[in-house]
Amino acid sequence: MNAICLFLSPTDDIEDATVNKIALWLCTFTLSVSVSAVLLLPISILSNEVLLMFPHSYYMQWLNGSLIHGLWNLVFLFSNLSLVFLMPFAYFFTESEGFAGSRKGVMARVYEAVVLLLLLALLVLGIVWVASAFLHDNAARKSLYDLWDCYLPYLYSGISLFGVLLLLLCTPFGLSRMFSVTGSLLVKPRLLEDVEDTLSCTTFEEDSLYRKLSCKCPLHTPSKASPWQRNLGYPLVMLVLLSLTVMCVLMVCFNVLELLLDETAMPRGMEDPHLGMASFSMFGSLGAAVQVVLILYLMLSSVVGFYSSSLFCGLLPRAKDTNLTQIIANCVSLLILSSALPVFSRTLGITRFDLLGDFGRYNWLGNFYTVFLYNMLFAFLTSASLIKTVTWAVQRELIRAFGLHRLPITVSRSAIPFRLLLASGLSKIQ
Repeated sequence: MNAICLFLSPTDDIEDATVNKIALWLCTFTLSVSVSAVLLLPISILSNEVLLMFPHSYYMQWLNGSLIHGLWNLVFLFSNLSLVFLMPFAYFFTESEGFAGSRKGVMARVYEAVVLLLLLALLVLGIVWVASAFLHDNAARKSLYDLWDCYLPYLYSGISLFGVLLLLLCTPFGLSRMFSVTGSLLVKPRLLEDVEDTLSCTTFEEDSLYRKLSCKCPLHTPSKASPWQRNLGYPLVMLVLLSLTVMCVLMVCFNVLELLLDETAMPRGMEDPHLGMASFSMFGSLGAAVQVVLILYLMLSSVVGFYSSSLFCGLLPRAKDTNLTQIIANCVSLLILSSALPVFSRTLGITRFDLLGDFGRYNWLGNFYTVFLYNMLFAFLTSASLIKTVTWAVQRELIRAFGLHRLPITVSRSAIPFRLLLASGLSKIQ
């Protein structure tokens, strides 16, 4: 909660401060559920490998399939609770002022938020019931009598489908953006270039633009770095990112071939994970560790791609300059992405650990054409983004290395803004 408070705009009103505190507790709970959803597959995979290494250990008796299955069910339950009730209530609570004629205060805002939440629940229930009536008549009839077993899983299935589609768009873009984001955190090597000479030539520009860069680019790094950090750290990090991205693409391509040859490659649900029986990777514990790293890397890339896209970049929180509505929107977005991550990873074949509980009850997971097309789109989008990013990066480094960027270019002085001339130290030509 303290981390979220760093982004919230301060307020002097006592009632608003109380409302903000309650809403922040709900946002904190939602973010905790998001982290739990991200860790579902890594914890399950690592638990299986631990049981394989220590099959008869007395201290590992508590770690079993029923515990992991219960963890998946709890995450599914709390995800539904957060998406359907807690986050809508937090939004209505922060925007409410109490009904007209009622006594002002926190409780008046609670009553209005509860009434609006009930109306929203009835509206969504009607929409889902009509949608299910067109698709499955029997499920539509049952949803009126069995709300918990039919309505909520059906609604969450639609939300999860939206999250999986969002991951399909954000993750390839995020994988390509990881190179530029990481490059902004590290000092790049300067091939065939005198670093000290470059540093002295850019001192004036750095001093004149320091305040502007500090405000707009908090990830800006100084030009000074040790030769080891500059010439070894940056290439190694970029090589690791490239290896992880290529590995993801290769695993998806291999999964496409398996989908064509083997029906067991289709994502499905299971009731008992049977932990400790066999490794979920053909390479044993090493392969399982790689799966965990790739799952976390895909999640990080999807978040980077989400906030880097032109559609959602406005949601990026800023320190002490983010309203509560924007914080709620960020919590909902992260929960949708994280709760769809297990389905996303299993659909792409990153892991062979089948989905547990209600995560494996989605009807669209059994459609071969949907799963096959999804894998093909991900492989194509990721490959295209990777080729474009690496190609342009290599071209820029070669141009900088051989000094081609210093070639004289004839440009009209009237076309150069005065502030650019001043900032770059070229104003002396006037």
